[in-house]
Amino acid sequence: MHHTAIMLIELGAVILGLGLVGRLATRIGMSPIPLYLLGGLAFGHGGVLPLDASEEFFEVGAEIGVILLLLLLGLEYSASELVSSLRTQFPSGAVDLVLNATPGAVAGVLLGWSPAAVVALAGVTWISSSGVIAKVLADLGRLGNRETPVVLGVLVLEDLAMAAYLPLLTTLVAGVSLAAGSVTLAVALGTVAVVLVVALRHGRIISRAVGTESAEMLLLVVLGLTLLVAGLAQRLQVSAAVGAFLVGIALSGETAENARSLLTPLRDLFAAVFFVFFGLSTVPAEIPPVLVPALLLAAATAATKIATGWYAARRAGIGPRGRWRAGGALVARGEFSIVIAGLASGLDARIAPLAAAYVMLLVVTGPLAARWTEPVMRRLTRGSSGTTAGPGAPATGKDGATRPLSR
Repeated sequence: MHHTAIMLIELGAVILGLGLVGRLATRIGMSPIPLYLLGGLAFGHGGVLPLDASEEFFEVGAEIGVILLLLLLGLEYSASELVSSLRTQFPSGAVDLVLNATPGAVAGVLLGWSPAAVVALAGVTWISSSGVIAKVLADLGRLGNRETPVVLGVLVLEDLAMAAYLPLLTTLVAGVSLAAGSVTLAVALGTVAVVLVVALRHGRIISRAVGTESAEMLLLVVLGLTLLVAGLAQRLQVSAAVGAFLVGIALSGETAENARSLLTPLRDLFAAVFFVFFGLSTVPAEIPPVLVPALLLAAATAATKIATGWYAARRAGIGPRGRWRAGGALVARGEFSIVIAGLASGLDARIAPLAAAYVMLLVVTGPLAARWTEPVMRRLTRGSSGTTAGPGAPATGKDGATRPLSR
């Protein structure tokens, strides 16, 4: 009973603290992610006041947080939208991969890490934060700008690439043979292909089977199905996160909209727990030795993301000012970088602290880059001619929600 009381006190204090720092972050106009990470560092191993009784809860809650992040991401897209984005934005996605994964891979090699750790660090520097970027675009009033669908198209490709990258990383972390790794990756890609085909042809039937007018029943069915599929996927070494993503893709229409509204608060709670747990598992004393590499990586990959957005917007026929806005919007890193670092934390003791420092730098710098890249470049180029991006293709769904693409 004494242990239970301490656990409840610790949980209550941490969750209350998350709410307070979240409100503070909202008031000063920044993402709460770095504050969550700092909170985890303060109460983790080597922190100011280590939490012991509730550590197991945070570990399980962190796993659920990753699953819900990917489920909600899958609910944002329909199979047809993913296929369309893959066709139209593939060159931009390839440039994004080369420009932003390369600095991480080079840094991993220079640090003397193993090949698997190099692949992990490449993923950390490659993936932008969809959640932070969507919020920044809404806050800046750019959801109707012509460059916004280009930004979101790049994010869609990154999200879709995770379905192949995460199983590959999981295989490398497990240290299995090349043949076994190839089989695992083939299973993952085959599963994604099958789900996309089924969703394209029978998505409405699946959604009707899952859908119900009862909010309680819908929440239980979708959440239970997601956890079941995620567990089976993990058992097959495909990645629980990818399994959750595929469940989201399979649902569409009103069912997806209702599930999203019900699960969003739950996702936000467990996502915060995930970031706190990542901080809890990172020793603060390990961050200073990797701070210089994190700063260099942040500076380099901020520049490469700006170049990625500029290129993608140029392909879409956007004017110079819109190109710089697109580039600045893509700078922020966040949830997926931490997910990748969490999967690979056992490969090298420096991965977790380096990723934590890197994400904290860019999750703060990202909104600033989105706001100031275009004005600064316009001043540097002395107002070079170009069209200002105006209203164009919608970047929100039919319900006006802030998300990459509508159902």
